Amino acid sequence: MLDKKNLGYSIKSKRKEKNMNQSELASLTGLSRTYISDIENGRYLPGTNSLSKIAICIDLDLNVLKMTEIQVVEEELHDRTTSTC
Repeated sequence: MLDKKNLGYSIKSKRKEKNMNQSELASLTGLSRTYISDIENGRYLPGTNSLSKIAICIDLDLNVLKMTEIQVVEEELHDRTTSTC
């Protein structure tokens, strides 16, 4: 599962890279500006449909996000199995 804060940060970074504000992204995706803001600030994890709309508009590679998330989970599992009490 994607982490809300990391996903929000990635979306915000890509949106800003595109010189786009939240209102413009909301208009392009059909989502509300407040919902975009909540996603970017890690308050909500968007559904697949909303995430796809956002990703298309800002050229966000969802495969990269998934690979990053897999790496984070693997590192957390490694840390848990190698830590000593």
